[in-house]
Amino acid sequence: MPLLVDGRRVRLPRSAAELVRAHPLLEERARLLRGQSVQQVGPQGLLYVQQRELAVTSPKDGSVSILGSDDATTCHIVVLRHTGNGATCLTHCDGTDTKAEVPLIMSSIKSFSDHAQCGRLEVHLVGGFSDDRQLSQKLTHQLLSEFDKQDDDIHLVTLCVTAVNIKTAEIYRASFQDRGPEEQLRAARALAGGPMISIYDAKTEQLRIGPYSWTPFPHVDFWLQQDDKQILENLSTSPLAEPPHFVEHIRSTLMFLKKFPSPANILFPGNKALLYKKNEDGLWEKISPGS
Repeated sequence: MPLLVDGRRVRLPRSAAELVRAHPLLEERARLLRGQSVQQVGPQGLLYVQQRELAVTSPKDGSVSILGSDDATTCHIVVLRHTGNGATCLTHCDGTDTKAEVPLIMSSIKSFSDHAQCGRLEVHLVGGFSDDRQLSQKLTHQLLSEFDKQDDDIHLVTLCVTAVNIKTAEIYRASFQDRGPEEQLRAARALAGGPMISIYDAKTEQLRIGPYSWTPFPHVDFWLQQDDKQILENLSTSPLAEPPHFVEHIRSTLMFLKKFPSPANILFPGNKALLYKKNEDGLWEKISPGS
C-alpha cells in the first residue's frame, strides 16, 4: 500500500523540497508549524522521548497526555497516529537503522487491539535541516521510502521538521524543562550505540528503563580532556546547529559512561528494569523493579 498525501499516491522525489512543492498543503502546514510560538511543557502528564527511543499510547491513558521530544538537528521526530482509536507513537530517529525502525513504529501502533476500527494512519515528520553532509536529507528520504513500503495506507500529514497532545492530536512546537526520569542513563545508552527501543507500556501506564548493557566507551578519558570546540566538532553530526546545552550534555553523558563502564547489576540490581509511574501530581515516581 502506498504513502499518500491528500489522498493521492506519493511519487517519492529526490528531495523533501520537491515533495512539498508538489503538495502545497504540506508547505502550508509546515509554515504554520514553524510560525508557532514555542510552548513550555511542564512535567505533568509528559513522557519525554530521547534519541533512539519510542513511546506509544492512546487517549485512554490516565497517566500520559503528552508525548514530546526536541533537539532534533539532523535527527527526525516521527509521529504516527491512528485516527480511529487515537493510538499515537512518537519516536526520535537518527538514521541508525531506519529499515528496522519503521516496522517497529508500525507494530507499536498495531499492538492496540482495536487498530482495525474505522480510521486511518497519519504520519508527521518533523526536524532536520540542510546540513553540509546531507544527513538530514538522507534520513528524510529513508523514512519516506520505508513508510511507502509498508502494507498499510499511510497518510503523510506534516513534513516540517516537536510534541503531540494525545487527547487532541495537536502537533506543536515545544520546549521541555524535564527530560527524565533517568535522563543520563538513557542518554548513555544511546551514545554507547544502543538500538531503537520502546520505553512505555500503555496497558500498565509504566515507563520501563532497561536493563541495558554496553561495553566501555572507547577513549572516554581522551574525550573528557577535549575542549568544547573539539567535542562539538567531533561528537555532533551538526556542530553549527546544536543547542547551547549540547556540549554540557555530552560531557555529563561521557562522565556517566566512565563511572559506569558496564551497567548490568550496578544500575539494574538483579538485572531488573527500573520502573516508573506517574503519581497523583502527574510526576514520574519510581516503583518496585520489574522482572
